[in-house]
Amino acid sequence: MEPSIDHKALFMATPSPYLVLDPGLVIVDVNEAYLEATGRSRQDLVGQYLFDAFPDNPADAHADGVRNLHDSLRRVLRSREPDTMAVQKYDIPLPSRNGMFEERWWSPINTPVLGPDGQVAWIIHRVEDVTEFVRSRPSDPAGGPRGRRDVMEAELYARARELQRLNEELRQAHARERRVAVTLQEAMLHSPDLDRHEDIAVRYVPAVGSLNVCGDWYDVVDLPDGCFAVAVGDVVGHGLEAAAVMGMLRSALSAAVRALHEPARSLELLDLYSRAVEGALATTAVQAVVDTHHQRITYSSAGHPPPVLLHPDGTYELLDQATDPPLGARPDHVPRPQAGVPYHPGGYLVLYSDGLIERRDQDIDVGLRQLADALARHARMSPDRLADAVLARLGVAGGARDDIALIAVRL
Repeated sequence: MEPSIDHKALFMATPSPYLVLDPGLVIVDVNEAYLEATGRSRQDLVGQYLFDAFPDNPADAHADGVRNLHDSLRRVLRSREPDTMAVQKYDIPLPSRNGMFEERWWSPINTPVLGPDGQVAWIIHRVEDVTEFVRSRPSDPAGGPRGRRDVMEAELYARARELQRLNEELRQAHARERRVAVTLQEAMLHSPDLDRHEDIAVRYVPAVGSLNVCGDWYDVVDLPDGCFAVAVGDVVGHGLEAAAVMGMLRSALSAAVRALHEPARSLELLDLYSRAVEGALATTAVQAVVDTHHQRITYSSAGHPPPVLLHPDGTYELLDQATDPPLGARPDHVPRPQAGVPYHPGGYLVLYSDGLIERRDQDIDVGLRQLADALARHARMSPDRLADAVLARLGVAGGARDDIALIAVRL
């Protein structure tokens, strides 16, 4: 029988100082060690905005404790990863002396606690009081042990501050690079015809840890006689190189279907073009043409996971009767297959890339069933709500190991 643990008592008795923040940086709990280290009471702290309880020392013109801690906590909220800070000078107010501050040095670590939705529910702020370790003391003129220790302490602190400065510069450079990458990706994925389709929702979720750019794409193209085409593709790899290849292939397929009006012939043309594009080998793509007058879907796939046709009664079928190898897989040109299927108004056609359904620890058929079940469960939702619900249901709303592109078309 496992022992029953009183986690509240355990938290309160932990010898290291801890406090718990909500996502708004309001203090929701604090342990005894933290109260002892700061000389405050629970009534002083719980329910207070962190930086109202611990502002910068107004007498210190160089005080940067609030800024550094705020930046660290915001990084935790964005990344959902722990953030270890360099040693900080962060003076604290003296409760018994109004307006007076005491010089203090801290070694902080900020750790997120994720909720069921994968977002940050709490932040654990742990600190160690290292004031005595880094505070300046007179050196021993004879260069004895205390003098050598002071030199080491000063050097340690200087190196820690320099490391923090360099880390912040790297973060800012990464943020600039990410903004450029996101702007590029948005430009390449822009689909003017999509604006005319209120019953189509698209989602693009880059792989976790990427620059927010990837080789997955989606597209919507209006065609004559009440038809329109939807497509999803997936270039091998991640990052700017894959995104550049994606942009070329997406544009080529969009132009091909506008001229040819048939998915199989469009993919044949894309296959020929891909042989001249470095990095395009093994790209997968699927395209479907929806004929709204005759209520029929024509489709063709180049090695891509099958679209799902969800019927109004909640049943579904996988559109897997016109699947061929990925682009450039054959040495010679071979006509690609094409298939058609009728649909009933009120259902959904869903195209996606493999990042939505593939997991390293399960068979792809399991992922397909999970997708179909999620679609059936939310079949009565609007396209936007259905797309969000599917991503959440499959556990990839915040990203996955692979990129994800998704199109949900209400028929």
